[in-house]
Amino acid sequence: MSNIADAMLFVPRRGEAVASRLACLLVQPLLARIIGSIAGRHPSLLARLGPHQATSFLIDPIELPFMFYLRPDPQALVLRAFPRDRAPRAGAVIRGRFMLLLEMIDSEVDGDAAFFSRDLEVSGETEAVVQLRNALDDIDGSIAEEIAEMFGVPGRAVLTQLRKAYPSEVKGHTAS
Repeated sequence: MSNIADAMLFVPRRGEAVASRLACLLVQPLLARIIGSIAGRHPSLLARLGPHQATSFLIDPIELPFMFYLRPDPQALVLRAFPRDRAPRAGAVIRGRFMLLLEMIDSEVDGDAAFFSRDLEVSGETEAVVQLRNALDDIDGSIAEEIAEMFGVPGRAVLTQLRKAYPSEVKGHTAS
């Protein structure tokens, strides 16, 4: 599938809604640890957002049963998972396949190319999304690898398996 309009989006059925809520509860402690660590290691990431620190972002990996809500305000930093049917309103929405979003965090994929090829959808405060992307582009190294390293051998193994299982969706596009 070349774009997310063609992709089958995750739409929970009756029993899957309960599983989605449970999955969100299980990942919450991990997300809190991840966002705290990333903010501590890369304070310039949040500072670079300037006035957009107050913008809330809904990050939607379309094949997962939940979405991520990010508020990058250093005074009230939040990264949470929400079931699709309970996702809060956000100032900006970023939607695409999980691996594409992960590759964009690490600047391995050009966000503009992903957007124009329809592999990525952005709505709401697009200026805030561009500022977030620029801030991520300025980070040296791999945030995905930093996160994996936080969890030791199991974390590195999961990242390796994810990268093998999900080849890049944006073929022929390189990081900007």
